[in-house]
Amino acid sequence: MAIDQETVFREHPCFGACKNRKGRIHLPVAPGCNIECRFCDRRINEDAQVPGNTSKVIKPEEACGYIRKALEFVPDLTTVGIAGPGDTLATPFALDTFRLVKKEFPNLIRCMSTNGLLLNDKADEVIDVGIDTLTVTVNAVDPEIEAMINARIFYHGKTYTGVEAAEILIHNQLEGIRKVAKSGTLVKVNTVLCPGINDNHIEDVAATVREAGAIIYNIIPLIPQNGFKDLPAPTPKGLAIAQEQAGVFINVFKHCAHCRADAVGVPGVYDVGSQIYMDRIRVKETFSHG
Repeated sequence: MAIDQETVFREHPCFGACKNRKGRIHLPVAPGCNIECRFCDRRINEDAQVPGNTSKVIKPEEACGYIRKALEFVPDLTTVGIAGPGDTLATPFALDTFRLVKKEFPNLIRCMSTNGLLLNDKADEVIDVGIDTLTVTVNAVDPEIEAMINARIFYHGKTYTGVEAAEILIHNQLEGIRKVAKSGTLVKVNTVLCPGINDNHIEDVAATVREAGAIIYNIIPLIPQNGFKDLPAPTPKGLAIAQEQAGVFINVFKHCAHCRADAVGVPGVYDVGSQIYMDRIRVKETFSHG
């Protein structure tokens, strides 16, 4: 059974508890991905503050050992998250890890992020594992727009591109959100704000995911890289406008920024990933994950 939402909002550092200096650990157990976003650039590295980056990939059976160690450095650790470096549902490792975490640390909040391609297929398993907060990245609900953001998907042994791929992805995201939200799990949606592509589409996304059952919405500014390296990053004003537009339909989460798949510590205060994972240099600041 999932932890109640009141507890999540009080104890999860990425849902308002950051002011109480609550901490979290990200477990980088999910190496593979099943979609190819044009803005994504996953890497193994030691210090880049970019989603999808990690200093190493660990195995599910190693995860509880890292949590025990993290508790020595972060006594107010309340949350265990898995956000990559690939997609959490593309391989079995994330859900296997959460089963082990639930058994040894039942009081820690279990938080997972996914692109949602397999969420409709695996919603029952996500619910059964007891995920407390689920974040789904939905960048568009119009297939024509999504097709500009996502180059291809890999689904049930086949590769799809263009509008066909977008239609499959959007359908699975929304149906998966409906199933998981109906179980009582807190669902947050992330949208990467890509100027000139989906910046005039935010209201539609916010309204659609709220109807599907999401209760929090987070707009992440694009990092110009990979296929979108020549796109401009959103301006602060552009981000504020998008947040205001979305806020008409859904509660907007505003204190989040880009975060690594192996972050450990209190968001915005300190990060001890170097001590926990041993081979990453210390960074001065980290932020809560999307």
